[in-house]
Amino acid sequence: MESLQNAFDTAGGVVWGPFVLIPLLLGTGLYLTVRLGGIQFRTLGRAMRHGLIDNSDTDGKGDISNYQALTTALAATVGVGNIVGVATAISVGGPGALFWIWVTGLVGMASKYTEAFLGVRFRTTDAKGEISGGPQYYLKRGISGPLGKILGISFALFAVIASFGIGNLTQANAVASNMEGTFGIDPMITGVIIFIFVGAVLLGGIQAIGRITAAFVPMMIILYITAGIVVLILQAGQIPAALALIFTDAFTGTAATGGFVGAGIMLAIQFGVARGIFSNESGMGSAAIAAAAAKTSHPVRQGLVSMTQTFIDTLIVVTITGLVIVTAGVWDTGRETAGVMTANAFSTGLPGEWGGTIVSLSIIFFAFSTLIGWSYYGERSLESLVGRIGTIPYRMLFTITALIGATVELDLVWSFSDLANGLMALPNLVGLLILSGLVARETKAYLKFDPKLRATPEEVAAFLRAQGSDWK
Repeated sequence: MESLQNAFDTAGGVVWGPFVLIPLLLGTGLYLTVRLGGIQFRTLGRAMRHGLIDNSDTDGKGDISNYQALTTALAATVGVGNIVGVATAISVGGPGALFWIWVTGLVGMASKYTEAFLGVRFRTTDAKGEISGGPQYYLKRGISGPLGKILGISFALFAVIASFGIGNLTQANAVASNMEGTFGIDPMITGVIIFIFVGAVLLGGIQAIGRITAAFVPMMIILYITAGIVVLILQAGQIPAALALIFTDAFTGTAATGGFVGAGIMLAIQFGVARGIFSNESGMGSAAIAAAAAKTSHPVRQGLVSMTQTFIDTLIVVTITGLVIVTAGVWDTGRETAGVMTANAFSTGLPGEWGGTIVSLSIIFFAFSTLIGWSYYGERSLESLVGRIGTIPYRMLFTITALIGATVELDLVWSFSDLANGLMALPNLVGLLILSGLVARETKAYLKFDPKLRATPEEVAAFLRAQGSDWK
């Protein structure tokens, strides 16, 4: 087992090292930012309004509303990475890691827009009449020849594998650990409860997932953010120094010293980018699977809505976590205490046991929502490989795996999850670069026609006909 752990760590170090995924992730996000004219900066307000307030594309073709697609993606991404993952990044890479998480989020918004756009643009209808889409489809359909097929199949294979790591075992284990630590509930009992609830949700398919996440996700995010803001208000005097430390350490790495893993700017960048993508999944392509199921009158509209998911996840939720940790001064206690670092930080600002309790409840809610979201990602990826015949066996195996995850130690799985995430992102990022020209052209044309995202479905349909578009 130790040799396997070392193998995963070595392979993950290469994939997430300075010559493979880090430059590809940041480079792709930066390239798409320039190619799309800084779309995440100039359209964010309109995108937030369209996705969270207007919710006006309910008559478009799809299985769920664009708001439900957004909350499904948020359910999958706002998970343990927003709490434990951020603490791990800061404990290993120093406070400067938070800066690189921000950078990953900012440029990642362009990546998230692009993959969501493509997910809708190249989606298809399966044998049951449900919408299917994501990198496993747009890589094959958008890139001609063997390369597109190889990239699409590679993504689907790695996504299925990753769904049992990042989306299942680690999340179920986090729920069980916190239920035991906070309420004294035996992990096996928690595992059975997870098994029942996840199984019940999966039986209802994407419609059930969309309804549950639409009601569940906003509540859990608001609870966590509110608690974090209260702590930051009470620690307001420490915020300027904390921000100065974050920005300074991002380019010196000098803060990451002492009795735990190394120091230096590369460590801050590596863990900042790795935990950033673990948190928001920008560039991984996973959120495009949920986006493809959305009812929308044009790919640009859903791309913009999906883009806001990265903003909410990273620039709001992760920032709250990181600032609370740094202002509380608990960031240098070592990697081995990362699991309780955030709880300790919240406890410095909230009375009694409230801080630890809120963090524990947030981990439980966040992790369970990630289980639900990733079950859909893995199922759709497997379907692209073997057809609908794989749906029921996958759902059964996914629920059983969640039960197992609640009752075992998972150091090996965390290393495996980082590696699977990286391998999943590679074919998608290559595809985003190849298809960026198509995305840029169609985005520019649509936003010129409908800059305020106010066009009716009938007006959009007329625009598509005038453009000679083959999208329906």
